[in-house]
Amino acid sequence: MKKHWYDYMWILSLTYLILGFFNIMFAWLGLLCFFIPLIIALVQGNKGYCNRYCGRGQLFGLLGGRLGLSRKKDIPGWMKSRAFRYGFLVFFLIMFCQMLWNTVLVFTGASDLKQVVTLLWIFKLPWHWAYHGTLFHPGTAQFAFGFYSVMLTSTILGLITMVLFKPRSWCVYCPMGTMTQLICKGKNGKK
Repeated sequence: MKKHWYDYMWILSLTYLILGFFNIMFAWLGLLCFFIPLIIALVQGNKGYCNRYCGRGQLFGLLGGRLGLSRKKDIPGWMKSRAFRYGFLVFFLIMFCQMLWNTVLVFTGASDLKQVVTLLWIFKLPWHWAYHGTLFHPGTAQFAFGFYSVMLTSTILGLITMVLFKPRSWCVYCPMGTMTQLICKGKNGKK
């Protein structure tokens, strides 16, 4: 099968994680992974991003499929359920809003910059080597730390489900996939 440029998006996903490890301000690039799927769903009414362009899904497919790091078992039914997917989306959005609130606190001066990455919303890891100061307000760095935490946490969850189940099991309950699916249902339901 002929390879296309978008078959190599996994390289961008991996590069993003590596760059954020060394300079947290690269975390801002992750907003592309947030807005592009929503725009594609709104404009085209489909999940083209998830099916074709998602570098994270491709990375899991490569690691779990081609490199054999997956057990290739079916994901449990409860993880496919609407209740779990929507519940996880709500939980994820609450955590995202909390991250935004922490950013607002730093922007307003009510809180100091916290140079930590929070994994799985619980474990705070010092990440001071990745922030070298910028010309921008510390609030921009606070957003970067928070957004990188969200992206790294979702990658870890995806890696765990990749190992335990099929390579792209994360895609079943990915919050972005759930949001784009809701947009597509709303858009296509009106036609």
